[in-house]
Amino acid sequence: MLQFVASNQTNPYLNIAVENHLVSLPDTGAITLYLWRNRRTVVIGQNQNPFSECNLEALEADGGYLMRRKTGGGAVYHDDGNLNFSFVVPKAHYDLQRQFSVIQRAVQSFGLNTELSGRNDILCEGRKFSGNAFSKGRTHDLHHGTILIRGNMSDLQRYLKPKPAKLLKHGVNSVQSRVVNLANLNPDITPDTIAPRLLDAFQEVYGGQAVHMDYDTLCQHPDAQKLYLEFSSDSWRYGNWRTFTAQRSAQFDWGGIELALNIENDIITHVQLASDALDLAALDEARTILTGASAAVAPQSENPILKDIFTLIYN
Repeated sequence: MLQFVASNQTNPYLNIAVENHLVSLPDTGAITLYLWRNRRTVVIGQNQNPFSECNLEALEADGGYLMRRKTGGGAVYHDDGNLNFSFVVPKAHYDLQRQFSVIQRAVQSFGLNTELSGRNDILCEGRKFSGNAFSKGRTHDLHHGTILIRGNMSDLQRYLKPKPAKLLKHGVNSVQSRVVNLANLNPDITPDTIAPRLLDAFQEVYGGQAVHMDYDTLCQHPDAQKLYLEFSSDSWRYGNWRTFTAQRSAQFDWGGIELALNIENDIITHVQLASDALDLAALDEARTILTGASAAVAPQSENPILKDIFTLIYN
C-alpha cells in the first residue's frame, strides 16, 4: 500500500511535526511519500551547534526560522524555491536505493542526469541539488531530504556558516559553488511541476496507486500538535549551545565534530559534542563512554568514529 501527502503550509515546525507524527503511527504496511516546503528556514542536524552552523542574528532579523531535526547530517537552507520530501517506510520495506531512485527518476524525467555522491547527496552536473538524512523509529524508518529548485543562493550564503575545513576538503571556497538550482539547468522545473513527477515516480518504482492523505487532518492530530510545540521550543532548537565553546574540532571522512569537556579530579564529568555525522548511535555511544571516563587514559573502541573522537581528545 502506498500513501501520499502534500503540505499546504510553510511553517517548518508544523511540517516537521507532521513528518514525525507519520513516523510514529502503527505499522499498517503502508509506504508514505510526504512533500513539504518551508519559508526561510535553516535546518540543522540533531547534534549540531546552531551558533556554529548559522548566522542566527541575520536569520532572525529577516523573520526566518531555525529548526532542529531529529536526524543527523549537516545544516541546510530551505525557502519557497526548495521542495522537501520524506519517505516514511515500515522497517521491512526500507530500501535506500529504491527511495533514492524515486527522486532521481523524477528529476531525470526533465532530461537531467543525476548521480549519488558521498554520504547523502544527489548531484546533477557535478553539483549538489539534494542533501539527505535518515533515522530509525519504532515501527518505521525515515529518509528525508531537499530538492533545490529555485532557492535564493544569496540567502543561502548569508545564513549558513560552512566550516573552512569542510570547504577545503571539497576544494572550493563557498557554499554556493557546491550546489545548483535545478531550474538553472531546466527552467521548466518548479516545485509545482516536479511534485506530480515525484508522485508518478513513487508509484512507478513501487508499482501501485497511492492513497492521498489529508494534511490538515494530520496536523490537527493531538500528537502532531504536541510535536509542534516541541520543535518550536527554544529548549529543543538551542538546547544548551548558547554557552558552548568548542575546545577541539576536526573534520573526518564521516563528518565534522566540535568537542568541549568538563573535567574534575582527572575525570570527564560533562561532554558537549556537536557534529553533522549521520551515525547518531555512535555519537550517543561516545557521550556515554566519555562521561565518567579518565581524562588521562583513552577509552578503546573498534568503531572508527569513536576511535577518531578519542584520538582528537587524548592526543
